[in-house]
Amino acid sequence: MEIGLHDAGDRRAERRIRQAGRRPLIISASYRTDLPAFHGPRFLGQLDAGLATVRNPYSGKDYRVSLAPDDVDGFIFWTRNAKPFRAGLARARKTAPFIVQYTVTGYPAMLETGVPPAAHAIAEIRRIVSDHGPGTVVWRYDPVIWTNLTDADFHRRNFAQMADRLSGLVDEVTFSAATLYAKSKRNLKRHAAGLAVDDPDDNRKKALLHELAEMAVERGMAPTLCSQPHLLTGPLKPARCVDAERLQRVGGSRFRAKAKGNRPGCDCAESRDIGTYDSCAHGCLYCYAVSDHAKVRERLRAATSSAPVQSGPAFD
Repeated sequence: MEIGLHDAGDRRAERRIRQAGRRPLIISASYRTDLPAFHGPRFLGQLDAGLATVRNPYSGKDYRVSLAPDDVDGFIFWTRNAKPFRAGLARARKTAPFIVQYTVTGYPAMLETGVPPAAHAIAEIRRIVSDHGPGTVVWRYDPVIWTNLTDADFHRRNFAQMADRLSGLVDEVTFSAATLYAKSKRNLKRHAAGLAVDDPDDNRKKALLHELAEMAVERGMAPTLCSQPHLLTGPLKPARCVDAERLQRVGGSRFRAKAKGNRPGCDCAESRDIGTYDSCAHGCLYCYAVSDHAKVRERLRAATSSAPVQSGPAFD
């Protein structure tokens, strides 16, 4: 599909629209890891080289993704801590517009052993919006997980408090109900043996998601749901995490974007991800992208010649 916005006089964008058959490229960086928090220097090196070499997580074969300015329509950054990546955002913006999918959940440390406090993340969101303009950040309250520490009452209070602080900074919040994959169940059992994890039926999930969505609307945020059409309810709309329309609004230019989700129920535009699984040290026990959090931390320590990777909530 072609998504048209106001004519911003961007000759480069207009030229690309006219190039019949050109395959657009949105770079996802990355839903496989927290690239801004842990792999910013590597990304900057890739930008300088104009190329990222990525290993396919299924075949094990390497593939190349061009990061040359003429080949990139935009970046989607996924993070819980963008502070180490301030220079990366500024550098990426010289290549193409970007969106930051910023996860802030405020869950107990038992569930997220190395995640910055919500106040840290909210302050960084404020800085990004101030530096790079409105629309550049989408808040992710994702996943919504039901445990004896995070029941429905917890989520109502927790979400409302953060939504009050983010009102006026973000115009969209994305939810999902936690899907507990086998590796997530193993990590929860191994590292949080005393935690009682619940997997409510769809009606209970929809009831809470509906309430949270209504809270979002009251605070001027569009509530969206990631890849779970069976749980859509009330004001919730399908999320487009790789959002070509938002990229075009942020960048003020136009390009062709093909809808091509990553899994059933996904409404994202086509993108190429340049991240690697098992390389995020935030320690979120429910995470689908990490098999063994301790091994990840050790690998990152070994690869870092300076201070060890942060493994607890000690953030300034």
